Amino acid sequence: MSESLYPWLHAHWRQLAAYAEQQRIPQALIFSGRAELGQEALALAFAHSLLCFAPQTGKACGFCHACQLCDAGNHPDLLFLQPEEPSKLIGIDAVRRLVTRLALKPQYERQRVVIIQPADALNTAAANAFLKCLEEPTERTSFILLTRHANRLPATIRSRCQQMHFLSPEPDLAIQWLRQQGVKQAPERILAIAQGSPVLALQYAGQGMETLHMQMFNDWLNVIQHPAQVLEVAEQWQKQSQVDIEVILTWMASWLTDLIKLSHSAEQKHLRHPDLQVRLQALLKPLNFRAVYAHYDLINRSRQQLQTTLNKQLLLEKLLIEWSRINQGLTAW
Repeated sequence: MSESLYPWLHAHWRQLAAYAEQQRIPQALIFSGRAELGQEALALAFAHSLLCFAPQTGKACGFCHACQLCDAGNHPDLLFLQPEEPSKLIGIDAVRRLVTRLALKPQYERQRVVIIQPADALNTAAANAFLKCLEEPTERTSFILLTRHANRLPATIRSRCQQMHFLSPEPDLAIQWLRQQGVKQAPERILAIAQGSPVLALQYAGQGMETLHMQMFNDWLNVIQHPAQVLEVAEQWQKQSQVDIEVILTWMASWLTDLIKLSHSAEQKHLRHPDLQVRLQALLKPLNFRAVYAHYDLINRSRQQLQTTLNKQLLLEKLLIEWSRINQGLTAW
């Protein structure tokens, strides 16, 4: 099983396999860190190994009845808790249904595993109800909570879970893996656009995302010279179906990060987007860097508000208007 996982997850897998081999299976694990690093695949691999009737050195055998049920997606002791719709919260009713299921014994004599994704989507009432599952554990049941934002989980939940944090792999390893997957043209650039996630970079490579990224970067530069285009650009970005607003804000923050690094004479190898160095460098002299830092902070605060019901086009308009005024230092923070 570990051989089929992404190579940057092997150390995490060895730790999980050791839990199983030593019969020290945690009641609850939190997999935290940015998405698209393969945490879901790792959670499933670990769950399958715990459910397997004949595990081999910590790995699911792949042939027994339990493995066949897992592969078919209908193992009765592998449960999932997730939002009913993307970007929605997990409500208390879903947790209550889970609690009802957990009141029954596992159907088979192995472990029962519940995967919650994303765990930070639990609303307040649902999180409180789920806490009782941790405080009053049921027989042979383990929870795996996947989240990008572990700090959004209540401290009472975090304190009852073992945490595993996932970081983007070293660029050389990620680029080697991308080339093995058939990404031959500019894997470094695509990896940068994907913010260091090779899984997302592979997806981007087949979607022409490099062209879209450059188009948005051009728009971002142009609004400084042509502020009247702000509303048009915001509308175009909001209608863009290939990426959501969180990706757009991440890209804007990365351009600003490189701009700030260049203001401190950073070498090209330290830039997220070295191919944009010349064009970013041209911005340095006239910029008000007090306003640049404030704008960067504003983008990060905006990213934290994306789970709310804010109007995303208005948010883009606000950010682009502030960016268009940055040369004059006319920011409103």
